[in-house]
Amino acid sequence: MSSPCDPRFAPVGDVSAALMVIDSRLKAVYDGKSGTDAEQQRMISQFAASFGADGLDELLDGTCTLIYMFMNWLRGSLENHDEDIIEYTVPTLVATMRMMPRTFRPEVIPTMAGLLTAAGTGLSPNLWRAQYGPWTAAEMNPLEAVTVLLAEHINRLSGRDDHTFATQLIVDALAKVGQD
Repeated sequence: MSSPCDPRFAPVGDVSAALMVIDSRLKAVYDGKSGTDAEQQRMISQFAASFGADGLDELLDGTCTLIYMFMNWLRGSLENHDEDIIEYTVPTLVATMRMMPRTFRPEVIPTMAGLLTAAGTGLSPNLWRAQYGPWTAAEMNPLEAVTVLLAEHINRLSGRDDHTFATQLIVDALAKVGQD
């Protein structure tokens, strides 16, 4: 039986733009910058403003696609080790979110955990979220941050000292789609 949250019904969005934003945030994390660099924030805000309303929706959908792709990769990797993605990933990321109260207000943590769980069970995160109404402004920073946390989680789990492993997964997948 098909679910209304099946990924094949979901808009893909602008994955490349979303990946650029996430990659920029990851580089800031790995460069040891605490907080948000004002220049970087200005550039990202300017970049987002250049999209217009439709472009922001595309960026939002692209971010949800990244979450889905990251969770799909994790699911495959963890299943090879007889681990459950929900048990292994979601509690760790929720615990991290709880340690970041300025980014993740308590009321958005269940939504972010739900997005991760939806993606971890093979559902589209953006279609799952759409069931509960439109995105709110209060969810935008947490959505970006949970995507960064997820990418960083993958980088650590890869067992390599490669801070670009998660983003490279997406670049490789996009290149493969471009070839097909």
